[in-house]
Amino acid sequence: MSINLYDHANEMERAIRQSEEFTQLKAMYDAVNKDESARGIFENFRDIQLGLQEKQMSGAEITEEEVEQAQKTAQLVQQHEIISKLMESEQRMSMLIQELNKVIMKPLEELYGSMEKDGNVQ
Repeated sequence: MSINLYDHANEMERAIRQSEEFTQLKAMYDAVNKDESARGIFENFRDIQLGLQEKQMSGAEITEEEVEQAQKTAQLVQQHEIISKLMESEQRMSMLIQELNKVIMKPLEELYGSMEKDGNVQ
């Protein structure tokens, strides 16, 4: 019997979209986008995050000024109730994805783990 893993992946995608974690995340994301102030703060926060990640990945030095700006923006985000709830929802969704990834990777971990126990992998 041949199993089409892509069919199962598509089922998983549909299940994620219907999950409480995703529906809550979507609701909070929509709430942030409806609030002009929250949207501006959130977009600024994301821009700063992405800019710092790009610099870090390229090996460029991050200045003290950039770190201070990021910290100030992070404080604004934490103080804004709607954005804070969005961040909490993002964290729950991230945890769900990590847990699902562990389940998906389990066959490989068992396979390679058994090889290590048998002494076949050094």
